[in-house]
Amino acid sequence: MDGRHSLGSDPRPALLAASHTPGAARVDGLADAALRASLGTLVATVWASTTLFGLYILAFYAAALARGDMARWNEVLPRLHEPATPLATAGIGLHFAAGGIVLVMGAIQLLAPLRERLPALHRALGRIYVLATLGTGLGGLAFIAAKGTIGGTVMDVGFGLYGLLTVIAAVQAFRHARARRLELHRAWAIRLFALAIGSWLYRIDYGFWIGLAGGVGHTDDFTGPFDRLMAFFFYLPNLAVAEVIIRARPRQRTPATRLAASGVLAVAAGFLLVGTYFFTRRFWGPAILEAIAGRG
Repeated sequence: MDGRHSLGSDPRPALLAASHTPGAARVDGLADAALRASLGTLVATVWASTTLFGLYILAFYAAALARGDMARWNEVLPRLHEPATPLATAGIGLHFAAGGIVLVMGAIQLLAPLRERLPALHRALGRIYVLATLGTGLGGLAFIAAKGTIGGTVMDVGFGLYGLLTVIAAVQAFRHARARRLELHRAWAIRLFALAIGSWLYRIDYGFWIGLAGGVGHTDDFTGPFDRLMAFFFYLPNLAVAEVIIRARPRQRTPATRLAASGVLAVAAGFLLVGTYFFTRRFWGPAILEAIAGRG
């Protein structure tokens, strides 16, 4: 029998030919278009929302610091400022100040046109971004080490792990960029961004839960079952979405993989759009407007 027709013959040429049929090309094009659209929508939503949250941080926390009224910090989260723990206050102050920079700059660094057309600017902003994320992570870790979180051991572990992962991702993104390992750099930059938006998503998640479930499982001292879940949930799902984005980027991925990634990203974008509208209307917008009017 002719070996070319045996069961052991190589099927790859036939599969390759099938992948170039007009129908396969249309599906491939649809998968690419869906992925670009969903990713673009998610990035635009995150950029707008994190920028609003960054402005809110400046309007509320920085304004209180400028007026010497840091006790106002405790209106949002208890025990952030206590005169007896200056190291903790310095740490959380660094966390807020650097965090505002991170939230405003993060999505800009992910824009492909900036990387391709203005690489020197991308590198300069990247250095500022890495320093800010390091400040955010180290400031939060200093606060936890000096005083601990309101939620006790579980919250300490969850938030401590978050700060540690943020520092690791910042170092890895910078290290690979310096070595010109660009694919690894971009992968770690995406992970870093996913972590950096955690404090923003923490508010979004709580807002949804309180609005939809009445805050079941949440307690004032942040030791309820929902609070314990949220000690990790505000950043681990972000990392999962980041891994979807990283693995869906190469053209060699199948159309099914890219379409599945598109669906995940579209759901995430819709979730964030609703949350952004709620928080801007109820919290961020009024604080920003009050600061502009000089009443903040």
